[in-house]
Amino acid sequence: MPQTEPVSLALPLPLVASRDLAVPIHCLTKGGLDALADRVPPFALAWARSAGFDGKAGSHLMVPGPDGDLGLVLFGIGGAQQEAEPYAFAALSAALPAGTYEIATPLGPREANAAVLGWIMGRYAFRRYKDDDGKAPPLLVPPIGADLDQVRRTAEAVYLIRDLVNTPASDMGPEDLAAAAIRVAAVHDARIAVTVGDDLLEAGYPMVHAVGRASDRAPRLIDLNWGESDAPRVTLVGKGVCFDTGGLDLKPSAGMLLMKKDMGGAAHALGLAHMIMDAQLPVRLRVLIPAVENSVAGNAMRPGDVLTSRKGLTVEIGNTDAEGRLVLADALAEADEDRPDLLVDFATLTGAARVALGPELPALFTPDDELAAALADHAFEQRDPLWRLPLWAPYDKGLESKVADLNNVSDGPFAGAITAALFLKRFVTETTTWAHLDLFAWTAKPGPGRPVGGEAMVVRALFALIAERFPA
Repeated sequence: MPQTEPVSLALPLPLVASRDLAVPIHCLTKGGLDALADRVPPFALAWARSAGFDGKAGSHLMVPGPDGDLGLVLFGIGGAQQEAEPYAFAALSAALPAGTYEIATPLGPREANAAVLGWIMGRYAFRRYKDDDGKAPPLLVPPIGADLDQVRRTAEAVYLIRDLVNTPASDMGPEDLAAAAIRVAAVHDARIAVTVGDDLLEAGYPMVHAVGRASDRAPRLIDLNWGESDAPRVTLVGKGVCFDTGGLDLKPSAGMLLMKKDMGGAAHALGLAHMIMDAQLPVRLRVLIPAVENSVAGNAMRPGDVLTSRKGLTVEIGNTDAEGRLVLADALAEADEDRPDLLVDFATLTGAARVALGPELPALFTPDDELAAALADHAFEQRDPLWRLPLWAPYDKGLESKVADLNNVSDGPFAGAITAALFLKRFVTETTTWAHLDLFAWTAKPGPGRPVGGEAMVVRALFALIAERFPA
């Protein structure tokens, strides 16, 4: 039956320990059939040649055994093995019939982890509103050297992020997002507080309130804390706009079709938080999520309104559809007061970043060159890409306002992602190690392990960086 909640951290992994009757999978690079001559029967090579199989990346060939049953599988990894895409094995787990399989090709630890993670990702489907297809999944004997705890927590985080983003706004409003955070907190015995509705004004989150007050689903600020108080401080902030109509600056209908994913930043913060807590990293973790719905009503904020932020800065509303940076600004100001050792915010923020980098490459903004270099290294190693864009100071003047400290949009059509990041930078004045990630959180063109729908980005790279910076 379909699941009733969008949060499930206990995945039934398609893995099995016993190698009994396991069908071997032999990996080969493109054009590398001859390299298998001493590892597979001559019949298998003849079968592959007659089928025209050449090891193209992601392709596979099932070869029968002497008894007519499946004897072995050939799997193309394209280029050099160490360059294999982490989700490559998803193509196999999505295509092979039920049974038990093992990878006969020796793999290093990183490749073993990538193979198991890819196998699990190939089984992902968003099934909240549809019955399962009822087919038994193919099971994999994990290769020697795979860190199954790390793979499991990563898969759980990715599934969580995808499920949250894929859930329509009818079932993922501010209260539902808070409920999801509460369930994640409960799994790890974390502390969580939720400030709701008009209480946001008294608590000092006026822009979160202003953006969300027009919805009949009250805005809220979610504050999750975990870890020892004297541990290094890591704070994650996630944009939780559960649906964005654009407000009074209403989006066209086509622009609203994917706006259920505008809480993708919050989903990423929760997914990464799960990985950190599950791994018991020695940090004091804090997660701040402003959860709102940007709706249209008589009390909606208007273009030209001036809001006073938690930071004390006044903000003129140049466009009500630039609401994500407003709620993030209040949350970042709260986080900045704590002066964490690392502050990261996630946002599905700007179309400008999509134009510059496309949907698969998140934009990184940070004033910390060392952090940028370290994160780039981990992104490359994990095959979890991002690209740094500049916090170009001369563009900051585009946020000037004649009636307030700053405007929420720039005075021109250019560099929208940069000016959005510069806006947020105004609210981070005490924390030196800060990164802003502008990400799409969606797969538009399907690939192995990546069906159309919500997608996790950068969390594997960020987890690796945090684990390195704050070792046990």
